[in-house]
Amino acid sequence: MIKQVTELFQIRYPVIQAGMVWCSGWRLAAAVSNSGGLGVIGAGSMYPEVLRTHIRKAFLATDKPFGVNVPLLYPDIDLLIQVLIDEGIKIVITSAGNPATWTSRLKAEGMTVVHVVSNTKFALKAESCGVDAVIAEGFEAGGHNGREETTTLCLIPMVCAKLKIPVIAAGGIGCGKSMLAAFALGASGVQVGSAFAVAAESSAHEAFKARIIASAEGDTRLQLKKLVPVRLLKNEFAVLVAQAEAAGADADELAILLGRSRAKKGMFEGDLKEGELEIGQVSAMLGEIRPAADILNDIWSGFLEARKRICNQDFNQL
Repeated sequence: MIKQVTELFQIRYPVIQAGMVWCSGWRLAAAVSNSGGLGVIGAGSMYPEVLRTHIRKAFLATDKPFGVNVPLLYPDIDLLIQVLIDEGIKIVITSAGNPATWTSRLKAEGMTVVHVVSNTKFALKAESCGVDAVIAEGFEAGGHNGREETTTLCLIPMVCAKLKIPVIAAGGIGCGKSMLAAFALGASGVQVGSAFAVAAESSAHEAFKARIIASAEGDTRLQLKKLVPVRLLKNEFAVLVAQAEAAGADADELAILLGRSRAKKGMFEGDLKEGELEIGQVSAMLGEIRPAADILNDIWSGFLEARKRICNQDFNQL
């Protein structure tokens, strides 16, 4: 089962780094790929020429496979797609949009295509569009999220029961034990986001990384569900959003409140008061800034230790 993902991407470990807006530049993608996972450049925060620069730098920094995440809800997606084609990208992860729009074109260019979903309905649709795998992302995840608020523990077995293609689990996965749980639920691989957001190579602002590390259980909340659901760390902006939502604000009013470049202000520029701070629930488990290689190695070794512990249990004696 695990080999489905490692062979699909030609990687050593079945660990995919999430393409996080303002966090996933070429340095992080190359570091994860060089360590045996699948590094991913997050194109959601990039203009076409910026994306082109990151791709070229990644090719210089690693000879291992890496991918690009393209959120389909952004404008000028056709320009970003053309950059992927021009630069010879072989792995594309699409998200936040309709996979029918671009999958056939990307496949025609010889690319491996993966789509991020938050429910079984969208997973089946993605499979019917011809994607090679889906990333099923539970409610715990940061960034763009599902309105249904289905947790990873419930989502993964439901999606795996319906699909024939590999399912990669995402949402709340930041250690080896959660990775083992995902495999027990039927997943063929895992996507890790928040744990890599605080990596030394992450392009997130150091103040944002420090805020993530200082966060505690309950410090994140799924908000902006009428606009684009996103999990946010508590700050002054998140409080304003909560107040607006409690007052019945519609999507247009929330869009005005969100404004432009709010995520950049928070995650890339380090404005911890008025910026949008996207991160998953697993942030409460993160304790320090470390190289991506150390993070990946700890996840894999933790997985092996947890698997050994479970296998050594004599459940017949219960």
